[in-house]
Amino acid sequence: MTGRICAGVALVAICASACASSHAGAQPPGQAVPMGRAYSSDRLRQALLTDLPGFSRVGEPDSGEYGSLKAIENFNRLQQQVTLDKPQCSNRSKSFAASAEARSAPAAIATFAKAGGETATETLMAISNETAARQVALRVADNCRTFRAEVGGQWSDHQVVEGSRNRIGAGSRAVGVETTSGGTRVKTWYVVLRSHGYLATVTLYGPNVTQDEADQAAHAAYAMAEHTLR
Repeated sequence: MTGRICAGVALVAICASACASSHAGAQPPGQAVPMGRAYSSDRLRQALLTDLPGFSRVGEPDSGEYGSLKAIENFNRLQQQVTLDKPQCSNRSKSFAASAEARSAPAAIATFAKAGGETATETLMAISNETAARQVALRVADNCRTFRAEVGGQWSDHQVVEGSRNRIGAGSRAVGVETTSGGTRVKTWYVVLRSHGYLATVTLYGPNVTQDEADQAAHAAYAMAEHTLR
């Protein structure tokens, strides 16, 4: 797969969360994080998965303020290179990603890979329960369930689906995206879940990934975080 196709595929993570509406299926906001429950980035790093069945960890986890993590900086640079055929679909979640709370939130991220080009990424982020509840309550807008994206002159087609409601933690949502570029087709499934004082996102990417795999990884991430952060 060429770098341009990879860049187009990486857009999946951008639009799967961006092409959403906070009105449909909203959950009641959570309570504010109790004093003393705000986790440091080092603490979140300790709560990341250390292994994932079938995968090998890629490098060492990164931690710090969310906006300063290398993966997020790369994400933001990529976002500037992307053009959508439905520009309105790229703006729905930018307000959160660009907010002071998100940029300065303690966070940690780990990446895993296995043969066949499949990758898994886990991100933990310490934000208020109210903000986390709003992120879990996001839903994909009907007019953003299909879109086209252009990176470096190459177009890709994307189809977004809401996953089944398998509740994890205090609330969760799953989103799947199928991306086609030329003769290459890949899938991304990600699960966003919340618990007391943190938001977790587990993303699986590859030609054959499924929601079941993403749910299993998310359950594992939740169990590890709850055990470490309790």
